[in-house]
Amino acid sequence: MPPPIEVQGLTRYYGKYRGIVDVTFTVNEGEVFGFLGPNGAGKTTTIRQLMGLIKPTSGTARIFGLDCWADAAAVKSRVGYLPGEIHLYEKMTGAEFLDFMGAFRGGKSRRRRDELAERLDLDLSRTIRHLSKGNRQKLAIVQALMHEAPLLILDEPTSGLDPLKQIDFLDLIREERNRGVTVFLSSHLLDEVDRIADRVGIIREGRLVAIEEMEQLKRKWERHLSVILREPVAPERFTALDGVVVESVADEGRHLELGVRGPVQPLLRLLAELPVEDFTFAPADLERVFLRYYGPETAATVKEPVGVER
Repeated sequence: MPPPIEVQGLTRYYGKYRGIVDVTFTVNEGEVFGFLGPNGAGKTTTIRQLMGLIKPTSGTARIFGLDCWADAAAVKSRVGYLPGEIHLYEKMTGAEFLDFMGAFRGGKSRRRRDELAERLDLDLSRTIRHLSKGNRQKLAIVQALMHEAPLLILDEPTSGLDPLKQIDFLDLIREERNRGVTVFLSSHLLDEVDRIADRVGIIREGRLVAIEEMEQLKRKWERHLSVILREPVAPERFTALDGVVVESVADEGRHLELGVRGPVQPLLRLLAELPVEDFTFAPADLERVFLRYYGPETAATVKEPVGVER
């Protein structure tokens, strides 16, 4: 059986401007695949090609073996899609909008619609023009999930949700995964992807720079060390060791943040020789891994979702 998503050499230019270049990846059945990158990296361009909304300059994108451009109508019938920029019918109530969207899929989704609305605390009787940004996002989430499609493609799904509803959303995605649904989730929220994804792809300037299982990706930088010293120490003392990277230096060299991979014994021996006041080890999280590819300024931008072309 063909995989839910298979992308080979996907490239898209807008005139002379780069969208994405030679992007290749496969999303396996039943997994949650996180797609990370800041504004302009190419996330939304990739998703729009998956949904058959724009034609690739070259390369192919297939969903369940169907060509995303040539077979766009058949592809859409098998996908629950949440776009990054939501356009709703302002004069409709939430229920009318969802019934309208459900009619395109056979009109069998009302039970699931009501269940999702209750989970997200969404009043479907209100007119859309009177809904807050967060409630509009909830409505879009219900629209994507209510069809019980075998594949979900979600672009910035928690944008505008309060923290409690973000947790509820992640619970819903876990439930979808548990019943065998495949989820492709594009997000700026590193913590969100860290908590839910089985694998992650990192896209930079239109090119995929990493694609790995979440735990394997983090294991490359499996420890983080914060060191506080009584007197300054040159960072080169640490970088001379294999597998040690100095992430930041503060307090005139008295406080260092280190990334550590591989054996820690050489580092511990060095610490025994230094005027150490305190130190703490912690496992790597996705944000620290992301810094390897982008740096701190870009990592700061991916903590907040935004609604422009990505």
